[in-house]
Amino acid sequence: MPTKPRVVVGLSGGVDSAVSAWLLKKQGYDVVGIFMKNWEDDDDSEYCSSNEDFVDAAAVADVIGIEIEHVNFAAEYKDRVFAEFLREYQAGRTPNPDVLCNAEIKFKAFLDHAMRLGAEKIATGHYARVRERSPGGNVRRFELLKGLDESKDQSYFLHRLNQEQLAKTLFPVGELRKTMVRQIAEQVGLPNAKKKDSTGICFIGERPFRDFLNRYISKEPGPIKDERGRTIGKHQGLSFYTLGQRQGLGIGGVKEKGAARGGGEHAPWFVARKDVAKNTLWVVQGHDHPWLQSSALAADDVSWIAGEPPAPGRYAAKTRYRQSDAPCRFARTDAGFRLEFQDAQWAVTPGQSAVLYDGEVCLGGGVIASSVPASQEAAAA
Repeated sequence: MPTKPRVVVGLSGGVDSAVSAWLLKKQGYDVVGIFMKNWEDDDDSEYCSSNEDFVDAAAVADVIGIEIEHVNFAAEYKDRVFAEFLREYQAGRTPNPDVLCNAEIKFKAFLDHAMRLGAEKIATGHYARVRERSPGGNVRRFELLKGLDESKDQSYFLHRLNQEQLAKTLFPVGELRKTMVRQIAEQVGLPNAKKKDSTGICFIGERPFRDFLNRYISKEPGPIKDERGRTIGKHQGLSFYTLGQRQGLGIGGVKEKGAARGGGEHAPWFVARKDVAKNTLWVVQGHDHPWLQSSALAADDVSWIAGEPPAPGRYAAKTRYRQSDAPCRFARTDAGFRLEFQDAQWAVTPGQSAVLYDGEVCLGGGVIASSVPASQEAAAA
């Protein structure tokens, strides 16, 4: 059987990329593995598993019988991803570096490197799918679809990919459920078959987030206020908090004079607003407080997989990963787009991505710039 074209697989050390490489080799492709090193400021610390991951990736390559190359993209990562990550936090927003890492490193720097190695395609262990459509003539269009395993779908993180990138990308495990991926890994004897899924990005890892951010962003403490304007605590710097956050606020319940024991005054506190101009953190009590509900949002810095925005109308959207699709109405704006939701959405956070879907097709999205509180919309109506 003649060898199929060369595919360069991003081997992370995890089971998903390992099974992706094995599947491609089994299908007859000329497979080469690449391990990407994206962070090196403290890669010898207990929090960054890069060295351990490379050992696992090399062991996988050995079992499958493919070559593996160690490539350092740390300079590109720091310049294109981490610098933006810090800028967003300093501006009081909560960025999603995984989205930027995919667009700038895994499907740009890595893709360019793979092409230099003579690859026709690249592959990763993401749970997503690519579908080619031929509208007519010589036109080829590519769609990004959700992974078949809805609980593992990663299309949210891939929504900034373009036609050129999708044309050269394979997602071998996108058609499989995670349980099947684990089974395949065990059956073929991959050494990382039972390795737990990584959580988060290497440069943060499992470390205390506030301690990490403190090294790069100067902290400016200020007041924590409740909805009545009472100062009930002190924050360590707005950059360290995100909307909807419950843990690490350092405030207990505020008890009214004469209030009955066990009353609602001891309900948990949540971050609801960040006033950067006044360096004030606003908190509310109760998960379902109106300040945490948004009926609409505005997004900018948009990216559309088709190369152009979809037609205005009804779609579904996610405003954070692992969220159910929320029915919404989409409209273009000069800066990007606006979404109006059928049901109020919880803790819509500036800096995170709003990603638009038409059924199983991911259309693209943008960065959330602002939201409209559900209570404000109701008052306006």
